[in-house]
Amino acid sequence: MKQHPYRYNKQQWKFFLFLFAALIAAASLLYTNYLVKSLSKSERTKAEVWAMSTQSIVSMPDVDDQFISFIYAVRDSLSLPAIITKESGDIIFWRDLDSAKTNIHPSTQDSTSDLVYDPPYFEKQLARMKKSHPPIQISLDNGEKWLVYYHDSKALSQLRIFPYIQLSLIAVFLIVAYTVFNSIRDSEQNLVWVGMAKEAAHQLGTPISSMMGWLELARATYEGRDNSLLDEMERDVKRLEIVADRFSKIGSTPSLSTQVIYEIVEDYVNYFKVRTSKRVTFELTGDQQVEAKLNVQVFDWIIENLLKNAVNAIEGEGKITVNISENIAKEEIFIDISDTGKGIPRSNWETIFQPGYTTRQRGWGLGLSLTKRMVYYHRGQIFVKESEIGKGTTFRIVLKSNLRYEPTQI
Repeated sequence: MKQHPYRYNKQQWKFFLFLFAALIAAASLLYTNYLVKSLSKSERTKAEVWAMSTQSIVSMPDVDDQFISFIYAVRDSLSLPAIITKESGDIIFWRDLDSAKTNIHPSTQDSTSDLVYDPPYFEKQLARMKKSHPPIQISLDNGEKWLVYYHDSKALSQLRIFPYIQLSLIAVFLIVAYTVFNSIRDSEQNLVWVGMAKEAAHQLGTPISSMMGWLELARATYEGRDNSLLDEMERDVKRLEIVADRFSKIGSTPSLSTQVIYEIVEDYVNYFKVRTSKRVTFELTGDQQVEAKLNVQVFDWIIENLLKNAVNAIEGEGKITVNISENIAKEEIFIDISDTGKGIPRSNWETIFQPGYTTRQRGWGLGLSLTKRMVYYHRGQIFVKESEIGKGTTFRIVLKSNLRYEPTQI
């Protein structure tokens, strides 16, 4: 298998871009994790100070009111969702929870108050705090112990998920940018190919016209003799005209007309097989009546590319079979082109249709890529139906049938 250098460069660029993106993602996650740990440590310290101030308030009821006010001010300045419980689990105090809910007993509630007695809310918050951090213990003078539970502040919780949101947005941006630039690049490449194709068609025009003139002169010179060789030469020159016309139409949507597929394929197979090794035999089978909308010149090109690939896949003697069938239920036509060649690995069934892919030492790897595009212009599909190494390959073309069938009324 051979691939052109530009495909290697493309793969290298993709690898480096992916590696660069991975490094950015890793650096972002590591730095954010560092910030989260630092902020988490700071909040732990804040929780401990809040617990100590609460312990001081409870343990020193007779101290100076000014000092008590100072401790209250310190405690209240530390904003952190927290709950204090007894060792038994009963809630004693809380702070920075939902202001519309409280754990006071319903009988003490004012009927006009917006506060709601909601024990499940506190149970849920307490369970969340127990999972978040180990409790801070407060020892009172009477020997009783209280436990202070807390969970991360809203800022810290948002910081934990921020890198994932950031990376997701960057990924979306990169995907959109890559798609846009890839589309622009493909458009530029298509314009180059179209320009080259049209220029090739223009350059072929003069020698083809000259060759037709020389053929007419030869017929006049050797009039009355066996002209079978001249007839074959004329068929080849006409074939060159068709090829030049194909190149001139690249880049434009071909006009389609109703054609009998069997007749189109048969005509080209008859032309192609006399120009191929006698060791390769051809067989055309199937439905001779099905019709589809085709551009004859472009469709000939499709069959030509597939037959040439089939011949190149055969080493020595072999056989190429073209079978035409119809799926009446789906109103589709199947054209199966089979060979007894070397086969295609299953991993390459999709790759072979990519530009630049070829298994030959000489070749551009554009045949099947162009073929797929031309089938698409016929509103059809092409794919590898089956292939086995050493036994052969079958390509299938699927086209929409020109006939429509009405369901039978019962």
